Amino acid sequence: MANHVSALKAARTIERKTEINKVRRTRLRHQIRKMRLALENKDAKEAEGLLASTFSVVDRAAKWGIIKRNAAARYKSRLHIRLKKLAAA
Repeated sequence: MANHVSALKAARTIERKTEINKVRRTRLRHQIRKMRLALENKDAKEAEGLLASTFSVVDRAAKWGIIKRNAAARYKSRLHIRLKKLAAA
């Protein structure tokens, strides 16, 4: 356990940030899961509607450091490719 005042404060800050990051990571995973479910159900209308909000959540997660920027780009690219295939079919 920390002994110095500054170390105790840092520990409190880390706890708060950890809770915030958990919420943000959960929101990201749920949004991606919702988008993938729409794609698996071949519901192009719903997937198209979810695309902008999913991209927004992914971009914000990358900005906050929840995921890396290349991971965000990969998620967006793969989801968009699947949506385009679904729309073409």
